[in-house]
Amino acid sequence: MPAAPSDALAAFVRGYSIEVMPRTAARVEDFRALLPVGTRVYVAHIAGTPIADMVATAARLVDEGFTVMPHLPARIIPDRATLDDWAARYADVGVAEALLIAGGVAEPAGDFHCSMQLMDSGVLDARGFTRLHVAGHPEGNRDIDPAGGEAAVMAALRWKAGFAERTDAEIAIATQFCFEAAPVIAWADRLREAGVALPIHIGVAGPAKLQTLIKFAMACGVGPSMRVLQRRAADITRLMLPFTPDDILRELAAHKAAHPKFQVEAVHVFPLGGIPGSAEFMNAAGRPAGSTAARA
Repeated sequence: MPAAPSDALAAFVRGYSIEVMPRTAARVEDFRALLPVGTRVYVAHIAGTPIADMVATAARLVDEGFTVMPHLPARIIPDRATLDDWAARYADVGVAEALLIAGGVAEPAGDFHCSMQLMDSGVLDARGFTRLHVAGHPEGNRDIDPAGGEAAVMAALRWKAGFAERTDAEIAIATQFCFEAAPVIAWADRLREAGVALPIHIGVAGPAKLQTLIKFAMACGVGPSMRVLQRRAADITRLMLPFTPDDILRELAAHKAAHPKFQVEAVHVFPLGGIPGSAEFMNAAGRPAGSTAARA
């Protein structure tokens, strides 16, 4: 990242969010030394993580001055009573937002199998959750559309957009991490054509070793933009250098500057190479040209 990033890039990445897990958050002594105050921090809920650990992490982040958005994976929540219990615990520590996902398990633990059921349950509204994010897949999702394409994914997003229109919930799409701008731009165009006007928070991978990113990309089903990593892996002169999301961020920032109605309104960072490195990178990218002041 050059010392003086463009104003368009700075505007595009300012207000980024970042994702942590209880175990990765525990390694950070004080998030206030890394992130701008008020940063939205997603707390990922992996199957098997005790809800007490999730809530404790959320409470700590709220106390340190951050906006907290825990994951609520439908397929690991056994019933409505459990959903209500989790929502109540989060509300008690000052959380009023959640990312609703199906969850990375094949078989539901109980009553819920998709995020739409969580939305439609009424539990989150009753517990004071005013902002809900839902998953987006710019490169498709074989779990939802096994034969390829995006018919089922697009139908689900149209339903969620309709939910936003008929309720008071503030809803946005948070995507899987991507490595190339073109598939993201094409996907956003298709959303608009389908009548889905929800704002998009685009996922990118923070700085990390190339081998680490390839491993996560394969595990998460990242599709067409994997070619960016493959080209990088073929370049022996760059093979051992950390990968950073410079190119995708600059291209998306330029597209946003040229097309203000482009639905991507924020950047969400997956710190696959570590929270401190990702925070440092994004803070630097968010400084206006000529600025040397830290954001945090």
